[in-house]
Amino acid sequence: MTEIALFPIPNCVTFPGTHYPLHVFEPRYRDMIHFCIDTQTPLAVCHVEKLLRPSKPDQDAATALHSNQATYKPVTIVAAGPCQLEETLDDGRLMIEVHIQQRYRLLEAKQSLPFMIYQCDEYPDLPMTEADMSAGQQLQDKVLHRLIALTAHMPELASELASPKWQQKSLEAFSFELFSVLQMDGDAMQFILEQRTPLDRLNTALEILNSIPPSL
Repeated sequence: MTEIALFPIPNCVTFPGTHYPLHVFEPRYRDMIHFCIDTQTPLAVCHVEKLLRPSKPDQDAATALHSNQATYKPVTIVAAGPCQLEETLDDGRLMIEVHIQQRYRLLEAKQSLPFMIYQCDEYPDLPMTEADMSAGQQLQDKVLHRLIALTAHMPELASELASPKWQQKSLEAFSFELFSVLQMDGDAMQFILEQRTPLDRLNTALEILNSIPPSL
């Protein structure tokens, strides 16, 4: 089992192979970041199931900086990795980047205060047949071409997607990393994160992409 620290944020779903920049201002989460860095504990930035305790209303920035805000129950399947401190601001806020590497299933809470630490098992993909791999590679091409078409009004992004960097990604890596480009509501992203094969993830992604009007 692996111990990971949790940073639950509504509608925030992270995927292996991506980097997630984060601005950390709450005292408990600043402490958590320093703990993760000092102990090399992976950090999961994850979606939530429900609100456990709301934040106090009508807080100004100074009050929010020195008090803990809302508390949430995290989802069961998360993605995590090491966090890197980019900058500490004069008022104590932290600018970090989380290097998401692996999916985990939460098993048991080891600590809930001042921040959450869970014992977890890895949550790997299931094996695929050769036919599944072949179908997945065809889907990968379709998804990539659809993404390029939808980002035609953003030449820099469309050019990056057409580059060898994206064209040559493995099926598994592509099926995760495309969600650094493709964003949607948290529940949909969580559903995809929990799918157990690249084929399933790409089928879902293509359905969503095909529902987006070209003008968007």
